Amino acid sequence: MTFTQLEIFALVAELRGFTAAAMRLGVSQSAISHAIKSLEQELGAQLIERQGATADVTELGQRLLVRAREILGLAESMRQEVSAASGLNKGLLRIGSFGPTSSLKLIPAILDVFQKRYPGIEVRIDEGTDDDTLQWILDRRVDIGFIQQPDDRFDTVDLVEDQMVALLPAGHRLAAKKSVSAHDLANEPFIMPDAGCSTLIEPLFAAQGLCPQVRYRMSQVLTVLGMVGRGDGVSGMAELALPVDLAATHPNIAVRPFSPPVRRRVGLALRNLAQASPAAKAFVEVARKVKL
Repeated sequence: MTFTQLEIFALVAELRGFTAAAMRLGVSQSAISHAIKSLEQELGAQLIERQGATADVTELGQRLLVRAREILGLAESMRQEVSAASGLNKGLLRIGSFGPTSSLKLIPAILDVFQKRYPGIEVRIDEGTDDDTLQWILDRRVDIGFIQQPDDRFDTVDLVEDQMVALLPAGHRLAAKKSVSAHDLANEPFIMPDAGCSTLIEPLFAAQGLCPQVRYRMSQVLTVLGMVGRGDGVSGMAELALPVDLAATHPNIAVRPFSPPVRRRVGLALRNLAQASPAAKAFVEVARKVKL
């Protein structure tokens, strides 16, 4: 068993394909297939199920994938420890990100400082939902992730706090109010944004014995804004997830705070900060100091 085989196994699992993995690594597809076959023969188990152009990890493969990523992560940490002795001038940092709050607001500001300070560190960012990011941290697919706090499973670092707001068509009867409650929205057709918001909105209604009348679920913020602006329904979103120029780009949307206020904390999460790679620790240190 070699590190190269484990790296190829992890990459095929991530990209769900031999061709995609070969293109990423700049090698032939046959080389990828040979590496996986050799690893499977050595372990005496099937790790990958090939279904046409798609490659799916078997149930046993999923369990071994966590171990493979742990081994690769430790190897990367060792390389970075050596690199750190001479200024941390090379290495890889894998980051998990959810929605526009982290991808558009937080990451650019932090990376601007981080990459100037550590130009040799390659940064790879995976974007998904809240649940995706949490699972990526657990599976060691990423070294560090942006999450909504708190989460007792991880070591966390607070970064910013904002509030949830209601999004209404500008001509809606509730737009005349200074703030809105879950009761106000309970019977309105609701457009649920999945990235970073639903985990706060649904408990908001549930705490008052209500359930939002969800008509649509959307992962893209701009799609939600477009639908609210057209009058297809109302929605709720974190302030930091909204475009800075919302008033100019979407004048047909009214933004109102919730009553009572619903606060949201966003920060970084790692499986174990003390045992994190030098690059991950450096990223945390930069994030703590950057004005967001």
